[in-house]
Amino acid sequence: MGKIIAIANQKGGVGKTTTSINLSAALAEEGKKILVVDIDPQGNCTSGFGIDKNRQEFTVYELLLDDCTINECMQREIMKGIDLIPANVNLAASEIELIGIPRKEFILRDALDYVKDDYDYIIMDCPPSLNVLTVNAMVAADSVIVPIQCEYYALEGLSQLIHTINLVKARLNRKLDIEGIVFTMFDARTNLSAQVVENVKEHVEQHIYETVIPRNIRLAEAPSYGEPITVYDRRSSGAAAYRELAKEVIRKDAGEDRQNDL
Repeated sequence: MGKIIAIANQKGGVGKTTTSINLSAALAEEGKKILVVDIDPQGNCTSGFGIDKNRQEFTVYELLLDDCTINECMQREIMKGIDLIPANVNLAASEIELIGIPRKEFILRDALDYVKDDYDYIIMDCPPSLNVLTVNAMVAADSVIVPIQCEYYALEGLSQLIHTINLVKARLNRKLDIEGIVFTMFDARTNLSAQVVENVKEHVEQHIYETVIPRNIRLAEAPSYGEPITVYDRRSSGAAAYRELAKEVIRKDAGEDRQNDL
């Protein structure tokens, strides 16, 4: 059974999409079968894999409105080991169109139930807000990875996000947990990045990944070429960091599986 991970933080520009794309690509390099679900109306995760988001007949929007099946909106083998459910700006209307629909928070979970056994990991790129799309992702997910940018206001909004996750866990999805926090845009040349890491560690009880994602120009360039960093520049520090993060995610899951077996 595949593990479903939501990449979420209501703050914009913290590396959610970058993490969704490159963690998925690095996991695929490790031989894992991956489904990426773009749940952000900006559709940047879709275009970051080189898919023209504006030319898709069926996307996650049509899936949520029951206008297509999950197999109809899926892009197969966009790169080795990775399938994709795309998104585009149409998804912005879903907040209104889902009003009054029974069990609207469970639509994505019910759709993914049909295919989750086909994958090792399902990675969901969430929008930078705590809306019905993010709630759908959290209801479907087993866990949440929270990217945090190494900047002065890193902790701002984190407590609200954790509160939302706990609320979803209490009322809609009892299995939901925080998988971990990953620091992004780390600049080793400044004291600020190191201070932010220490500050978050002091104030947050959740698991924090050892891997930090560096501020790296090649990471910033890769989406404009429609390629993950592991393809665009295999030897870059950004590619190395996401490979390490993927290995951490796999090791953590293997350790949890052993704990469950005991």
